[in-house]
Amino acid sequence: MRMRLWLHERRTASRAIAAAYDDRPRRHAMAAIHEHIKGVDDRGQRFHAVHPDVFHFQHATYAESLVVAINTFISPMSDRDHELLYEQCCEWYLRYGVSARPVPPTWAEFVDYFEHACGTRLRPTPASRKFMPVVLRPDAWVPRLLPSAVARELQHPRARELFGVAAGSGDRVALRTYAAGLRLAAPLAPSRLRYVPSARADHRGSGRGF
Repeated sequence: MRMRLWLHERRTASRAIAAAYDDRPRRHAMAAIHEHIKGVDDRGQRFHAVHPDVFHFQHATYAESLVVAINTFISPMSDRDHELLYEQCCEWYLRYGVSARPVPPTWAEFVDYFEHACGTRLRPTPASRKFMPVVLRPDAWVPRLLPSAVARELQHPRARELFGVAAGSGDRVALRTYAAGLRLAAPLAPSRLRYVPSARADHRGSGRGF
């Protein structure tokens, strides 16, 4: 990491969202951006960011975060909504031009895949210990606005386990209260706060409005 974690995430998420709204293939761009992200980990095993299993799990964390955000801060989705959104996430992934071999074909299979990967393959590393404080207390971008209790509760259960964060009823209440307030305020916010630029442009071009 050459910059603060959440500033890096802001840049990465913006590119990912742009890819979701743009049907041009991005294989060469993905290869160029990630070519230097390789080396040997703390167990002496070689890694590369565009290895299909590694790259897909990174994408899976964005897909899972999107689902959690919608269900928490907008409204709970039906089973069919989950399937449709997951189909769109698969289309989004294919635009990167990385092997789709690891991609589960259905939402239910994705859930099983994601929980199994989190439960069996994630482990503490020097990097995770370095970034744990700013994961739990974001210091930049939109996540810095989250109360600490909400940031803790939004963590995947496996992340809380690895970070040694005990789940508390106070954190659950804080998240429910924060989410309820956000749902009330969101419709009143201007489009520049509710949509990133690529999403605003897509809405204008489609005539769907805001």
